[in-house]
Amino acid sequence: MNAANQSPFQSLQHTEALARFDLLTVQSYDVRLDLAADDATFRSVTTIRFTSRGGPTFVDLKPARVNEIRFNGAVLDADLLQRGRLPLQTTEGDNELVVDAVMRFRNDGEGLHRSVDPADGKHYVYGMSFMDAAPSIFACFDQPDLKAPYTFHVVAPADWLVVGNAPGTRTESGPGGTAQWELAPTQPLSTYFVTLVAGPYHLVTDEHDGIPLGLSARASIARDLDADADELFTMTKQCFDEFHRLFGIRYPFGAYHQAFVPEFNAGAMENPGCVTFRDPLIFSSRVTRGVRIQRATTVAHEMAHQWFGNIVTPKWWDDLWLNESFAEYMGNRVTADVTEYDDAWTHNAYARRQWGLVADQRPSTHSVAGNGAVDATAALQDFDGISYAKGSSILKQLNATLGDDVFFAGAIDHFTRHRFGNATMHDLFRSWEEAGAGDLAGFTSNWLRTAGPDTIVLDRGAGVLRRTPPAGHPADRSHTLRVATAEPGGKWELSALTVATEETAYDVADGTAVVLDPYEDTWALVQPDEVTVSALKSLLPATDDTRLRAGIWNNVRSAFHNAAIDPADVLDLLEAGLPVEDSDDAVFYTMPWAISKVVPLASDPDAALRRINAVALTKVSDADAGSTLQLSAFQAAVSSATDAGQLRTWLAGRVLPDGIDLDLDLRWRILVQLAVLGETDRAELEAALDAEPTARSRVEHSRAMASLPDAEAKAWAWARFVGEVDVPNYELEAAGLGMWRTGQEQLTDGYVDRYFAEVPRTVDVRSGWVLADAAQDFFPTTSLTEETVARARALIDLEGLDASIRRRVVDLTDELERRLAIRRAFPAR
Repeated sequence: MNAANQSPFQSLQHTEALARFDLLTVQSYDVRLDLAADDATFRSVTTIRFTSRGGPTFVDLKPARVNEIRFNGAVLDADLLQRGRLPLQTTEGDNELVVDAVMRFRNDGEGLHRSVDPADGKHYVYGMSFMDAAPSIFACFDQPDLKAPYTFHVVAPADWLVVGNAPGTRTESGPGGTAQWELAPTQPLSTYFVTLVAGPYHLVTDEHDGIPLGLSARASIARDLDADADELFTMTKQCFDEFHRLFGIRYPFGAYHQAFVPEFNAGAMENPGCVTFRDPLIFSSRVTRGVRIQRATTVAHEMAHQWFGNIVTPKWWDDLWLNESFAEYMGNRVTADVTEYDDAWTHNAYARRQWGLVADQRPSTHSVAGNGAVDATAALQDFDGISYAKGSSILKQLNATLGDDVFFAGAIDHFTRHRFGNATMHDLFRSWEEAGAGDLAGFTSNWLRTAGPDTIVLDRGAGVLRRTPPAGHPADRSHTLRVATAEPGGKWELSALTVATEETAYDVADGTAVVLDPYEDTWALVQPDEVTVSALKSLLPATDDTRLRAGIWNNVRSAFHNAAIDPADVLDLLEAGLPVEDSDDAVFYTMPWAISKVVPLASDPDAALRRINAVALTKVSDADAGSTLQLSAFQAAVSSATDAGQLRTWLAGRVLPDGIDLDLDLRWRILVQLAVLGETDRAELEAALDAEPTARSRVEHSRAMASLPDAEAKAWAWARFVGEVDVPNYELEAAGLGMWRTGQEQLTDGYVDRYFAEVPRTVDVRSGWVLADAAQDFFPTTSLTEETVARARALIDLEGLDASIRRRVVDLTDELERRLAIRRAFPAR
């Protein structure tokens, strides 16, 4: 790769972070931001006071331009700044660095992101410093273990609200319709927690147990925030009470503000005092119960981070799991235990289990802990289903083994010893062992430091369950799990067993269906054998246990991922199981998976899609009118529809099922499907956008435009991928997902080679999250050929390819190979 494709900024190496930590102690940051100067840039004046042992180091800075740099009173040459690093020759003792720079507002969800709401033209700003974006807001020593307190001073337009990590006050009015805001000093924070949310946000406030609470969102969705505020505040209060009960340590960051911000890449970010969420979590259209559970667990997840991550922060990114696995586990647990969403673990089974299991089977799999993150860029790629779903599952097992008393005693000791500091996995496990857990070395080695899932399969002929460790990752894991069995014509029975050796005796009668680990007691790859698949077609209609059905579907999905079940059997199971399904999560997650993954590999994809559509329509009719179960079925019916006349009837509001009312989400869902079918045009899509020019409309308009089955649509999408047209992150994602549609291969085949040739150069037009996300969203997933796999492998081997692009291509190449394996195993008949 030539220098033109080199990332403009150098990622921090772990070895460099260790050396800088040994050299420096940061005392404070004072940051002055002028957000009112212009729409493209902002002034950032940062004063860093720190002590040093003396010697060379560097500060991180990613400006548009530098006005002046003063170090210990002397002016430094701005040309010393190279690839985001400004070298410093520190003196022993106290040092002071003042950087006066102009920074760019960004539109990729990182740094200081500026967004214009198409509904009313108002501008909004928020800060996202994770993983290495803080230096694009202010000069800093950007690594998690150089914590310091921050004081912010902000100039903003007079009609803006400014919220940060610490409470702020508007102190005076300035020239040109501006206002000055002063924020109080924070507790010691890692750089990646620093945020600022500013704009004409709508604010709702409350208080609980001495903690000021706030919610904010764009003015155009103020009515929706007001409608959701009671539920959000109630959950927040319930979670605070439970976390205070479990930990015995009060929330220490003052006010607790939850800001719902536009075009946010992640679900949320746990910034102390000011948590940021993607604002589609404020519901402008009707949503399913499962989507509300997702929001509830996200709220609880971020609150858990105030202890796991914010009071004590990982010393380096290889202990990212200390944040995410804990927050994932505690978020689900607390949501299920104290909020109205007591079915949160069922939601987790549908929404998160496969995310983790699939990631753990990829060539890129990694250990939960100690994953060898050599630099920040590599660490970001491990921000995946392993760090969340697998880690959470393992902690759930550990809690079941230790019991709450020991589990939380160890956690409390950990928080107390390292309060407002940094720690490692070894520190936490030492606290657990001292609390009475015993020697956890074997557990750590097998479960947290060894990648991949064990496979547990039933060998009926031998009468055993076989446990096989992942190839290349030897482990000796003991699995305690439940098994569901049903003899022909019988009902499900549950039993518990432990699989601790390579073979565990297990006899079943002929024809008995066996579902391993349906309640997800362990972390392993389990899938139904042929006898069980056959039996499930009659058993599913009589299965009234929602969690058991979720476990069955996870078994089935794992089997499909590994080419161990015929797509025809999956369709049969959908037809058998959906009529009795009472969980909208089952419909919400299973049907899109079947439409996108199973249908294209069926022997007759068109017939398969019609079968799924028929199942969905039947469910719409049979579900209670107005229920969220009916809503999820209608969403699936739209996304699987091939009858343009039916879609047109719905779009016009004629002959809608009783209980279904068209809202923004459903109107655009119908328009996108009409676009896929080639039954709409650009004029109609533009008119729909003009009629409801919301942020959601712009995203769905992009998806629909890219989905049209003509060459112009694909060129329109491609221009966004290569940076010829600059669009915000959500619109970029929608264009990529809309571009590659099954059945449109004649239009996209010409872009397969272009993707592999041009994706390396996208480092010139984007970075961070969006660089990797775009590489994934525009990957030619519909090109199921060995030639495409070969091209992908050549790209993976390309010297100098950006690490985040390589990681996504590795995973997507594995997905292509698995789909080809299914096609070979079950050829069209």
